[in-house]
Amino acid sequence: MPRPLRPAPGPAIARVDVHLPDRLRGISAEYDDFMHIERNVACNMCHSMRQPKALPQSPAELDEFHQGLVFRHGTLSCGSCHLLGDQTALRRADGTAIPLLDAIELCRQCHGPQARDFDHGAHGGMSGHWDLSVGPRTRNHCVDCHDAHAPQIPASRPVLPPADRGLTRAGALRSSTTQGARR
Repeated sequence: MPRPLRPAPGPAIARVDVHLPDRLRGISAEYDDFMHIERNVACNMCHSMRQPKALPQSPAELDEFHQGLVFRHGTLSCGSCHLLGDQTALRRADGTAIPLLDAIELCRQCHGPQARDFDHGAHGGMSGHWDLSVGPRTRNHCVDCHDAHAPQIPASRPVLPPADRGLTRAGALRSSTTQGARR
């Protein structure tokens, strides 16, 4: 017997939040504190002690810190997104500064189709409720899945399909082959 349908969604009473990853608050200290909790170090901890004269054009110019940074983000340079001397902000394409925590707005400038899909729930993932009359929703931030310096997600191998309705994998393959022959 089929389950009864749920009523149509009511008015939205809950919020949609975007997760703010720790990566936007600093970098891993690569050691635990005295309570064995991994800590992040804010960018300004180091950058406030020494101001660079200019932003590098590529990671190859980094001679001390951030060495080994992998950068594969088109033809952009560090100055395309970063501001000289202010590690709490990012640089939009028009030159205006935006807070580092608003990095998603920086991504939107160039990645329009992904931003549109994100706005409609088809890109980025979430937890919580689709129906905001039931409860809140938390969306992932771009940097939850993508490294801002090398955003392409590595290729992966597909996994076997899930078993459906008690069919074995061979049975599922046989039934899909049979259906294809009927068309």
